[in-house]
Amino acid sequence: MDITNRTVFIAGATSGIGLELARRFTAAGSAVIIGGRRTDLLDELAAEGFATVPIDVTDQDSVDRARDTILQSHPGLDTVVTMSGVMILEDLRDPAHFSVAQQTIDTNLLGTIRVIDAFTPHLIGRGAGTFITVTSGIGFLPFPPMPTYAASKAAVHAYSEALRAQLDGTGVEVAELVPPAVALTPEHAKLNPRALDLSEFVTEVMDLLKADPTPREILVKGVLMHRWAERDGTYDELVAQRSQALAMLPGRQA
Repeated sequence: MDITNRTVFIAGATSGIGLELARRFTAAGSAVIIGGRRTDLLDELAAEGFATVPIDVTDQDSVDRARDTILQSHPGLDTVVTMSGVMILEDLRDPAHFSVAQQTIDTNLLGTIRVIDAFTPHLIGRGAGTFITVTSGIGFLPFPPMPTYAASKAAVHAYSEALRAQLDGTGVEVAELVPPAVALTPEHAKLNPRALDLSEFVTEVMDLLKADPTPREILVKGVLMHRWAERDGTYDELVAQRSQALAMLPGRQA
């Protein structure tokens, strides 16, 4: 992918990985539109010079309004990144977790589908473009305290594979970004010393995106143990190790 002259919409880019990707695409010479729910953050980013649009990926009307606004101001849009997502702990012994499961699926999976559906006719009409879906290493190697998050990301992986197959021949590519744990703040780094530094992670991502052809899966070195755990025979051992984190659930604490 040539990252120097794209027109990129990133849904869910007011902070974290999405915002860092927006900064890198901009620095490379691309035009970026940042989408998010928090209007205060959107205002700050607009003052910084970014094009912004409010979007709630759980609300179809909001997604449709964002699409219409973007295509009116940026008719050359050629890249859509589905970054929006939530990551919430769940204790499956407590039936009250179901509301978290609903929120997670509605945001991570259905939100991804809503955004893709909104822009598919435009990209097909152009005869060229790229969807970048965002999954997680947890989609391949579950983290037991976040079961629905893992399920949602595994589902987005499968959806991405099917989308790529269905769009074959249209000129529209589908790339899947698979982050491992990334330290978004110094507090995150303290909680998980193994988490990758955000800047280093995105540098590696941008280097991978620049490959021609664009990789089907954007796999930084730090996520390979997750992606290939089953193939490498380490899956059961790693899931058992990660299951120790169940102690962080409020209902499991001594």
